[in-house]
Amino acid sequence: MTTIALLPDPATPLAFETAEQAFADILDGRVPEDAIAAFLTGLTLRDETAIEIAAAARALRERMIEVRAPAGAIDVCGTGGDGAHSLNISTAVSIVVAACGVPVAKHGNRAASSKAGAADTLEALGLDLDRAAATAEETLDALGLCFLFAQTHHPALGRLAPVRRAIGRRTIFNIVGPLCNPARVTRQLMGVARTDYLGTVAGAMTLLGTESAMIVAGDEGLDELSIAGGSRIIRLGACGDREEHVAPGDVGITPHPLTAIRGGDAAYNAAALTRLLRGEAGAYRDAVLLNAAAALIVAGRTDDWQDGADIAAEAIDDGSAEQLLQRWIAF
Repeated sequence: MTTIALLPDPATPLAFETAEQAFADILDGRVPEDAIAAFLTGLTLRDETAIEIAAAARALRERMIEVRAPAGAIDVCGTGGDGAHSLNISTAVSIVVAACGVPVAKHGNRAASSKAGAADTLEALGLDLDRAAATAEETLDALGLCFLFAQTHHPALGRLAPVRRAIGRRTIFNIVGPLCNPARVTRQLMGVARTDYLGTVAGAMTLLGTESAMIVAGDEGLDELSIAGGSRIIRLGACGDREEHVAPGDVGITPHPLTAIRGGDAAYNAAALTRLLRGEAGAYRDAVLLNAAAALIVAGRTDDWQDGADIAAEAIDDGSAEQLLQRWIAF
C-alpha cells in the first residue's frame, strides 16, 4: 500500500530540504493529483524561489535516465511559453554550434505552447527520434551532437502530465525541465520568457553547480536573445559573473521584426531550417547567429560576440552545419 505524503504550505518559501522532499514525493507518486495541483499553483502564484527551483531540479535529476557526455558539452534551450510562435531557434543553434566543434547535448520536447517544438521539427527533417534516443551517446561522441527527448529521459514527469494539463498554466516544471539535461551538462545557454525571473534562475543554477552559463530574456518577453530589440543577460561562472544588455546591432547584426521569424507547423519550420543551413540570408539566420554567438561564449570557444557570430556564420556558409545534420539523420 502506497503511503500518502503531505505537502508543505506553498504560501511560504520553502527550505531546500523541505522542497526537495516535497518534489520527491510528487515525482514518486505519493501525493494525490488535487494536492499536487494546489501545491504547484500556490508556488506559481507567489513566484518560485531559486531554492525551490534548485531543489525541484535536484529531485528530478535523481530520477532521470542519464547519458554520458564529453567534457565541455553544452545545452541550448529555453523555458518556452513566450507566445512568439517563432521558428526553432535553439534547435538550429544546436546544429550550428556543434558544427563549430562544440559538443551539444540538445534537450527538448514536442510543442507545448507553439506549433512545433524541437522534437517535432527534427522529426520533420528526417531524424528518427527513437533511434536518436538509442544512439544519443554514440552520436554525441562521433558527431558532437545528440537529441535528448525529454519524455524519454524523464519518465517521472509522465505521471504529472494530466495534472499540468488540468492546471492550464505554467508551473515550476517549465523552469526546472531545462535545468535537468540528462547529460548533466554544466555549460548552458538558457532562455527565460520573463525578464524578472533571470535572477531567480541564475540563483538556482548557482546552487546546482553550473560551470558556465548565460540566462537570457528578450525585452519583449522572448525565451531567447531577441533579433528585434535588446535582451537582458546574466552570465555565470567561466563566461563571467555579470549582467549585461545586448542588442543585435551590438553584434554587427541587423535587427528584424519578430514577425520575420514567425514559425508554423513542423514541416514549415523544417523547411525554413533547411534553407537556413543552405545559406539563406535573412532574419532567421541572423537570430541563429546572435544566439549561436552566446552559446560559443558559454562554451569557451570565444569571448567576443562578433567573433562568435562570425564563427557560426562560417559553419553555415562552408556547409559544415548542413553536412552534420545529414550525417546525424543517416546515423
